[in-house]
Amino acid sequence: MADPARARRLAKRISTIVASTIEYEIKDPRLAGVTITDAKVTADLHDATLYYTVLGRSLDEDPDYGGAAAALDSAKGVLRSKVGAGTGVRFTPTLTFVRDMVPDAAHRMDELLAAAQAADADLARIREGKQPVGDANPYRVPAGESDDADSGDRSDD
Repeated sequence: MADPARARRLAKRISTIVASTIEYEIKDPRLAGVTITDAKVTADLHDATLYYTVLGRSLDEDPDYGGAAAALDSAKGVLRSKVGAGTGVRFTPTLTFVRDMVPDAAHRMDELLAAAQAADADLARIREGKQPVGDANPYRVPAGESDDADSGDRSDD
């Protein structure tokens, strides 16, 4: 079994090789917006999982996740050959591509935070100019005691 530091270094090298190959060598138009975000290699260095995300070509266009997955699957052999040539390890790891869900989760969190801020703004607007119900001092004070009872003159001689 390889040490975890070696597995991390190999994962980083694999992600660099795959990203470079996708960008400069593979001419599939479905891979135009694919970005490799992370890579993990098993402890025995036989399997590598690459996480990817797909960016839309324009702001109003949704990314083509199905086309990107199909293109990555069809280019898996070429990518594994490049990884084998670029890493120099005895056994070239098998490559598995998994869509990275972190950007989607972050977008959902942004939407939830925006909704919470809007609700807070509505509540602040409703509260504006309102007075609390009941006495200004809701705590009962026994008769004869007041807040200024402790403020009497004392000499500390």
